Amino acid sequence: MRELEKKNTHDFILPAPADAAEPWQLGFQDGATPIMQGIIDLHHDIFFFLIMILVLVLWILVRALWLFSSKRNPIPQRIVHGTTIEILRTIFPSIILMFIAIPSFALLYSMDEVVVDPAITIKAIGHQWYWTYEYSDYNSSDEESLTFDSYMIPEDDLELGQLRLLEVDNRVVVPANCHLRLIVTSADVPHSWAVPSLGVKCDAVPGRLNQVSISVLREGVYYGQCSEICGTNHAFMPIVVEAVSMKDYASRVSNQLIPQTGH
Repeated sequence: MRELEKKNTHDFILPAPADAAEPWQLGFQDGATPIMQGIIDLHHDIFFFLIMILVLVLWILVRALWLFSSKRNPIPQRIVHGTTIEILRTIFPSIILMFIAIPSFALLYSMDEVVVDPAITIKAIGHQWYWTYEYSDYNSSDEESLTFDSYMIPEDDLELGQLRLLEVDNRVVVPANCHLRLIVTSADVPHSWAVPSLGVKCDAVPGRLNQVSISVLREGVYYGQCSEICGTNHAFMPIVVEAVSMKDYASRVSNQLIPQTGH
């Protein structure tokens, strides 16, 4: 009996979050940050109003085609003005826009402002065609730095389970349940640092520093790509963010701090 219960427990598989693009995907990837969850909720709220408007307009169109048929009404009525209907068709769209605008403004503000003091700051620099990451908090001196390049793994070098055109040789490791600040810039042409599951899409502009706040709610691996047409190899500079526990993060950071002897 115990063996049967154990077998049934192993047969029950929990659904894994979708943190990378899937074939024929139509919806969003599973949100891993409050911002992405807010984007998904706002999309669903707006979609509710869109369905209401679609049903109303379709009903008006069908009813107009039905009532204004020459067979049913050979002599049409001469209606040139309707004050009530004009007032209603002006007020109702304004109310709908207000219900859409208020949550969207709050979401835009939370996406643009770093309202919480970040525990960790990471700088992402776009190149043609790879990313350079700098953990600025650990650059205490010229002899100690945590900076690395992140290149896409070629298709011939992929291992079992790795995603084509999305896997990189050096992932961005961040702690989960922690406030992060990402500073994005470029060294040559405009790029865009985008990870759908994190709700992040920040332009990397040469000579300009853009910042975005991130708080990953769960551990996992999140995939993204450059979302700016930056040249012939634009599709070959992916982004991989790995969220781990704070203990694992501290261990990885301590192992990657390499003395810079060339300065």
